[in-house]
Amino acid sequence: MSEPNPQDFRTAMRSFVGNCSLITTGTGLNATGLIVTSAISLSAEPPLMLACVNRSSASYPVLRDEGYFALSSLGAAHQPIAERFSGFSGVKGVARYEGADWETAVTGAQLLVGAPAAFDCVIEEMIDRATHSIMIGRVVAIRTTPDAGALMYWNSSYQTLDR
Repeated sequence: MSEPNPQDFRTAMRSFVGNCSLITTGTGLNATGLIVTSAISLSAEPPLMLACVNRSSASYPVLRDEGYFALSSLGAAHQPIAERFSGFSGVKGVARYEGADWETAVTGAQLLVGAPAAFDCVIEEMIDRATHSIMIGRVVAIRTTPDAGALMYWNSSYQTLDR
């Protein structure tokens, strides 16, 4: 065993299988988003979601200032969307939304049409720890798409799970 350093930690974390979720926020030219593998349910009563966001992300200040977000789990067919929003393809800003269908949620956030599950959330709290902020969102609306499969991230690559 070795004392952890940032690179060793990142390498070890790649061994975790992570569900790919898309966080979107903002409107117009301020629309932004990012891919996370940290999205989980926090509570069913009341319905709360939790996700960790790197504060160096271009989306972080928009999330903080807008106070809402949409969380769309990604299905088996959504790898191109994941690549656009993760920065792998070099596409930035509002251009990341091109080539997909979107639904405007109650808060004004954009939910991905066809996502296995999509949650519209109001930010209740952001807790800063080290490089990230733990974002807790109260769910105000939910939409589901049965049989959409799943997109996962494991060992530095996307993997799909079809029903």
